[in-house]
Amino acid sequence: MSHSTRSPRQPDTDGGSVAAPSTEADDTAEAENTAADNTAEVEDTPAAHVGEQRRETDTADERPEAGAADDRPEAGTADDQPEEATAEDPPGGRPPGRSRGAGWWGWRRKYPQAARGVTVGTTVLAGALVLFALLLPNHLDRLTFGAFLRIPAEGVLLAGLLLVLPPRPRRVVAMVAGAGLGLMAVLKCIDMGFYSVLDRPFDLVLDWILFGYAVDFLNESVGPTGAKLAVIAAIALIVALLVLVTLAVIRLTDLMARHRPVAARTTLVLGTAWITCVTLGVQITDVPVAAKTNAVILQNRAHQVRAGIRDGRVFAEQSSVDAFAGTPPDQLLTGLRGKDVLFTFIESYGRSAIEDPAMAKQVGAVLDDGTSSLKAAGFSSQSGWLKSPVAGAGSWLAHSTFLSGLWIKNQQRYRNLTSSKRATLTSYFQKSGAWRTVGIVPGVRRAWPEGKFFGLDHIYDSEHLGYQGPYFSWTPVPDQFSLEAFERLEHGKKDRKPMMAEIILASSHNPWAPIARTVDWDDLGDGSVFDQIKKEGKDPKEVWKSPESVRTEYRRAIEYSLTSLIQYMERYGDKNTVLVFLGDHQPNPTVTGSDAGKDVPVTVVAHDPKVLDKISDWGWTDGLKPAKDAPRWGMDKFRDRFMTAYGPDKG
Repeated sequence: MSHSTRSPRQPDTDGGSVAAPSTEADDTAEAENTAADNTAEVEDTPAAHVGEQRRETDTADERPEAGAADDRPEAGTADDQPEEATAEDPPGGRPPGRSRGAGWWGWRRKYPQAARGVTVGTTVLAGALVLFALLLPNHLDRLTFGAFLRIPAEGVLLAGLLLVLPPRPRRVVAMVAGAGLGLMAVLKCIDMGFYSVLDRPFDLVLDWILFGYAVDFLNESVGPTGAKLAVIAAIALIVALLVLVTLAVIRLTDLMARHRPVAARTTLVLGTAWITCVTLGVQITDVPVAAKTNAVILQNRAHQVRAGIRDGRVFAEQSSVDAFAGTPPDQLLTGLRGKDVLFTFIESYGRSAIEDPAMAKQVGAVLDDGTSSLKAAGFSSQSGWLKSPVAGAGSWLAHSTFLSGLWIKNQQRYRNLTSSKRATLTSYFQKSGAWRTVGIVPGVRRAWPEGKFFGLDHIYDSEHLGYQGPYFSWTPVPDQFSLEAFERLEHGKKDRKPMMAEIILASSHNPWAPIARTVDWDDLGDGSVFDQIKKEGKDPKEVWKSPESVRTEYRRAIEYSLTSLIQYMERYGDKNTVLVFLGDHQPNPTVTGSDAGKDVPVTVVAHDPKVLDKISDWGWTDGLKPAKDAPRWGMDKFRDRFMTAYGPDKG
């Protein structure tokens, strides 16, 4: 019986075909070359798959029957022959249907040095990306070069786990770990934004609604097109980060599996170094070398989630307690009967505006001059400090805390409050029947059903103040015009009953450019006078290139708001006017720096000396500027103290 063997054929450099019989020595050389360059695990690839030679032996059992010869490929057709695996092929062979001369594999064969450089470069980039995701802090102030010269405990533990797992579970764990690390990096980036604006981390339970408010802010600041582009860019970056970090972890996992002994020794050395650095407290520029950033963040988030879930029940218990709920209407706020009481919030007017050396001199001069000019007009004033529940943004949370006597620190509490029957300081004025209650809210551009909860008989939003001038970035109506509109629409009317007004002054709202300036009150008209003022103002994009310029424009905005309010009192205040004005929160950390606190100034101004006599035991500072050591209360304490001071037991 005779045997015939057909050898596989391999294309030569001229495009023809030559016989290329495989030998055991050739197979060994091919396998060694493949192990140096491929990107999958050697242990997962049977050696028989590398340089595999298909041998066909015509035996009696295998020989085709007569008439079937036409179905066999011709022996001399190179395209129909199986190609021998080479060093540049991937483990287990090239993808089905992929010719060695086409695409990446052909390019690798033609330019092996360049291909190897790409492989090494990609691996280095993968390592850098994973290290970046592991060591990235969640606070911009901690984003320093030294932060990335540390040993991440999570990375060492993950490497050790991947090295002991079998191939299939290892690949699954690598994918899950990569996706989780990508999500952690996204969370830390979001935290950076929240710290920069709100001076706190993102709340996984309660803060999702704030993204909608952020889009609204972008719509009003840069327009719908700019807002859409910003949202698309943010989503694209998040997706890219998730995908790239996951792929990077998988690539590094494959590399460790191919070089298991070296990877194991490196992991052991790094783990030992981490423990040593923790024990000795080794640091680089005040940053611990042994890092456990991600573990700490996850632990804090776990506590945060549990607290957020419990918060609804805790808040319900707190809101059910109201010392004035049973007080008869005719006994409410008797010490202020016959007075016009104006509760005025100045956007972002915080303690830093008064005490920061970069701003204290100019803002202090405005307050000192205002104290003197109001005194000349017959007014006296006293000031103290309140601690706001928020910083950087979230004005509505501060307003509702001040008015409700409850600590409204998140959106969940705000919603629970405004859907409850809890009485507020403003609604008690309405309940008494002795005041008409109105709201001047130029920052409101849409329906505001919460106005009914706060006990306001009538609300004037940005569309109902008669303003025909330009927006100043986010601010729809300059403060001076808002106050003039209040005088025209309500306070200046004859034969009216006493009124209580909640007035929101928004000109000092971020981004503080361009800024309005005061003009002659008689020239305000319909607000068109502000067209030229806006044209002369600064571009916010230019202002925000430098923290120093941001602080300067913030200070100028606060000066404008304070000057407008002081001039209003001088011009329109009378013996029955009582003004309570305060900041809602501190500006963002770009202005204040980190850890500036959440204190805001609060001031009571009155013409009638009896009004201030009733709060003489508060220990506040005389004048519009509170002393550094003036009393400091939580903002939620003001309502009950105020109502007690002006209640029936005070005469």
